[in-house]
Amino acid sequence: MGRRKSTGKSKKRCTKRKRTTKRKKRVSTIAKGKLAKSQVFKGRKAKTVGGLTKAMITRNKHGKYVSKKKSARGKRNGWMKAVMRARRALKVKGFQAVGGKTKAGRKLLARARKFYKK
Repeated sequence: MGRRKSTGKSKKRCTKRKRTTKRKKRVSTIAKGKLAKSQVFKGRKAKTVGGLTKAMITRNKHGKYVSKKKSARGKRNGWMKAVMRARRALKVKGFQAVGGKTKAGRKLLARARKFYKK
């Protein structure tokens, strides 16, 4: 068997394809996950998934980034104010369970309830 001669008609022409450049991945401005609030506070991201911006975030006494509104709401708690007032009145220093088995704890609970009702 001999080789066939190729004719110009049967040859397919290769068309040159345009090279497409790889698009850059768009980096999200919305912070997600555990460190979301800290990222927004430090200015690395614009807002959290919940919509909190830097103006709405603050740090609590433990250094955790929290919502200003929620933090303020927690500080308005009437029972905590009553317990603090009772501790001052009874001159309690350090840890003391409110209620429980100890005499001091029961006194503290009774005084706190008294202040809470007012």
